[in-house]
Amino acid sequence: MLRVITTYAELDGPRLMAVYAESNLENTDCFFPDMADKALAVRKVEEGFLWFLREEFFAGTGPAYYVLEEAGEWVAALRLNELSPGFYYLEALETRPDRRRQGCAARLLREVIDHLKTKGPFRICDCVSKRNEPSVRTHLACGFQIVSEVGHDYLRNEDDEGDYGFEYRFDSTEASYDES
Repeated sequence: MLRVITTYAELDGPRLMAVYAESNLENTDCFFPDMADKALAVRKVEEGFLWFLREEFFAGTGPAYYVLEEAGEWVAALRLNELSPGFYYLEALETRPDRRRQGCAARLLREVIDHLKTKGPFRICDCVSKRNEPSVRTHLACGFQIVSEVGHDYLRNEDDEGDYGFEYRFDSTEASYDES
């Protein structure tokens, strides 16, 4: 089931943090390198993450968190910012560590694309680390194309040579084939 979350009040913090558990643990080394208590460091990273969502992400225009839920469990998530009508920037695609290699990220991307198709033509841009081969393969399998050898973060207006620039385009004139 696809959940579309457009306000912080709709967010279930503990279920979302379970999706980002691995990244949050990795971020302890960046944000709290001297903290010996890793559990406390993870809690601090999670608090900062939720603060960012409440104070910055959902305070912007056109933000949405898309979550793939299966059997009541949030298994994959991503953030999508609508920068202008029909132009989206995707970030933070993540799958729960215990649900990796099960196609959850691909299912989520496909459901997001299908959801956006109901609204008309659109373009989604994303940056993916060149070292993240599973994410590169997932994006390509879902119809994204590499459009640049350098990723561009549209929110921060920054380029990153360690990322690919990906794009997915849908033009509503692309006819659904009539099966009659």
